[in-house]
This record gives sequence, structure tokens and C-alpha cells, in this order.
Amino acid sequence: FFGLLKQEIFHGKVYNCFGELKSAIDSYIYYYNNERIKQKLNWQSPVQFRKTNVTVV
Repeated sequence: FFGLLKQEIFHGKVYNCFGELKSAIDSYIYYYNNERIKQKLNWQSPVQFRKTNVTVV
């Protein structure tokens, strides 16, 4: 996760203040968990995968 985060929002970008950086990180975390699909998760986002694979104990 952190390697992808650095690669996608840090490298080659300049943030003028901490607020811009925080906003970029928050947006990336939302994207990573809700929109980015993964082959390992049956082509679903982590949130979709958790919702469809809930085990009731």
C-alpha cells in the first residue's frame, strides 16, 4: 500500500501546504479502498469484497 501511495501521489508532485498533502492522501485512501479493483479480490475493490464475503459467526 505505502509503495503505491508514494508512487502515485508523491513522486514528481509538489504540495504547497500540509492541507494539500493531507487531502491528496485522504483521496488516495478512499480510491484505494472503494474504487481500485484487485485481481486477488475477484476483480472487486476491498470494500466490495468485504461486503460480499461477510461470514456470519
